Amino acid sequence: MAMNEYQARVDRWISQFEEGYFHPLTNLARLTEEVGEFAREVNHRFGQKPKKPGEADADLAMEMADILFVLICMANREGIDLDAAFDRMMIKVETRDANRWTRKPTAP
Repeated sequence: MAMNEYQARVDRWISQFEEGYFHPLTNLARLTEEVGEFAREVNHRFGQKPKKPGEADADLAMEMADILFVLICMANREGIDLDAAFDRMMIKVETRDANRWTRKPTAP
């Protein structure tokens, strides 16, 4: 599914509620909260901070999806086309970082 399809799906869901999209600062707080939950789980799994005894693992995929949802809400509210923005970002990294790292050998 293209990003604009995700944006449309989120918009259809949000549009059924009177409140609509949250204010940008509220969305930023939500994004910070979701990134914190993601960071906590990554730190528990791969960092030096162990979980408390009996504490269940969080779902990393869902934590990432929560972040994506809030970003889509922010983009929709501001009228940002994430497909176009992502394309621009990839062109930037593909040119700026084309020779930054060691390439894998190509197959003969």
